[in-house]
Amino acid sequence: MLCDDVKRAVYFFLDGSLAAPKQHDFTEHLSLCPDCDRRTSVHRRLRIFVLARLKPESAPDRLKQRLARTFRAMGAEWS
Repeated sequence: MLCDDVKRAVYFFLDGSLAAPKQHDFTEHLSLCPDCDRRTSVHRRLRIFVLARLKPESAPDRLKQRLARTFRAMGAEWS
């Protein structure tokens, strides 16, 4: 695997969606290339940071109830 391949596949690697042979090639390349290893580490930390900030939060119950009433009213108007 070449450095350009690593740049293109880093997000697939971090998602765990690379096929086993490519995953192995990727990991092997990282062990041999400090630049790609460092770049992948930055992407990993960035991914963790973003995912932590995007954790789903449930809407308050009052908002859910208001939305349900609004949607029912809109459905009644369109019928």
